[in-house]
Amino acid sequence: MYVLFPGRHHLLTRFQADYLARFADATIVWAVTSANHENTKRNPVPYHRREAAVERLSAQTGLRSLVVPIFDTAPTNAFAEVTLKTVAVATGLELTPADTVVACSTPEVAALYEKLGFEIALVEAETDPAPERPWDVLLRLAGGDETWRELAHPATIDVFERYRLVEQVRAAVNDPLVGDEGGLTTTRDYRTYVEAFADAAERKWSAVKSHVRPGRIVDIGCGAGSLLELADREPALHESDLIGVEVARHLFQECVHKKAQGVFQNANVYFYQRNVLGGAIFADRSVDTTLTFALTHEIWSYGQQRESLRQFVKRIHDHTAPGGVWINSDVCGPDDPHREVLLKLTTVDGDNPAEPRRDLGTEEHVQAYVASLSTRAKLDQFAVDFAFPFRFEPVGEDVVRIELGAAMDFLTRKDYVDNWLSETHEQFCGLSFADWRELLAEAGFELDPASAAIRNDWVIDNRIAPVASLSELDGRELDWPTTHLLTVARRPRNG
Repeated sequence: MYVLFPGRHHLLTRFQADYLARFADATIVWAVTSANHENTKRNPVPYHRREAAVERLSAQTGLRSLVVPIFDTAPTNAFAEVTLKTVAVATGLELTPADTVVACSTPEVAALYEKLGFEIALVEAETDPAPERPWDVLLRLAGGDETWRELAHPATIDVFERYRLVEQVRAAVNDPLVGDEGGLTTTRDYRTYVEAFADAAERKWSAVKSHVRPGRIVDIGCGAGSLLELADREPALHESDLIGVEVARHLFQECVHKKAQGVFQNANVYFYQRNVLGGAIFADRSVDTTLTFALTHEIWSYGQQRESLRQFVKRIHDHTAPGGVWINSDVCGPDDPHREVLLKLTTVDGDNPAEPRRDLGTEEHVQAYVASLSTRAKLDQFAVDFAFPFRFEPVGEDVVRIELGAAMDFLTRKDYVDNWLSETHEQFCGLSFADWRELLAEAGFELDPASAAIRNDWVIDNRIAPVASLSELDGRELDWPTTHLLTVARRPRNG
């Protein structure tokens, strides 16, 4: 009576339609897995578009279908049971081995249903030679191979063309920065990340709100939308469009959840899950204010450093309206990053192992281990894990000779033990304020006088100075350098 067909179903093939035709008297239950994921390498197509293609295929072929979304779960051997229960809740159908065949060509998944007593129809796997599977066809599309149209079912082709999904799939699958599940890194603890940004949102908004130009306001890398919540409360912006762009799936979903819960009073609040490096998001000259907070160092770190940042700055300039503004707040390197200094670090605030660990990438208890180290030992560990190699020379038990930029990269990161493997893949001191001035001018921006290099004295006084000190090579004490910047970059009205 029923054929349960579990799968992500991003793309439907002609072979699948022909294969399912043999079950013309049955109802096909399409269990669409990862239904809550979209715009990632592994799941580039949103569920509602996948559902539309399935319904269109069913109408064209005469198949009787039911489409059920299956939300992603942590890896589990109970996947088959979870799917069956979800189908039951959504449709009222209790599928059993007595009335249901499971169509599945993935051996590991098929085995889970087989253990429950279901007969398995192997789809592509029972044909010799095996036809290309849907994911293989989708990769043809992503690679620019137009023969994908010969293998895809007309229902998929129609939906992809009407909703411009070809470009979206190519952008997601070929994205140079974003991982399979829609994040820059798989090791980031997004809970602590959201909490830290929310705590700082009031301070950040107070520093920039006087520079915001009403109209179309875009926050790129908006996190969980904390800054836009504050913009939403500004009477002067109540007629503005507030738009959040976030690449990380976890954070984007939190933004959508907040909007659904009525957090925003402005009706014109929108969120997009996009990587701005993957292509233009907004039309040229269409944005009045762009906001970026703690974002540009990630583009530098996970991309191709200055080249990726140059492309980003150019894209921001292109979408900025004449007279519009880009406000950027982020970490910043010292003016002379390659200058050699002496860095003294305490050894009495933790353990001092003889050698740093070289296997933290496989260690489950990274946070506890790194937190147990002394500040001096953390430098040794940082040098192993940091994605941007640097050298230092010990000149005593607690003193090293090191370049100033590398010293500040370590000192501003040493306390991020809960996201150690993520933070050590990001460089804070890649650009100085002078480098930023040059980059912005190159793109055509004019720097507002409010722009400045900033030293975060709270971080210095509470995190760095108690356990570290800087001096010249001859021993003369050095003051702490710049740690952050604020740039207010305007596109000329005649530009």
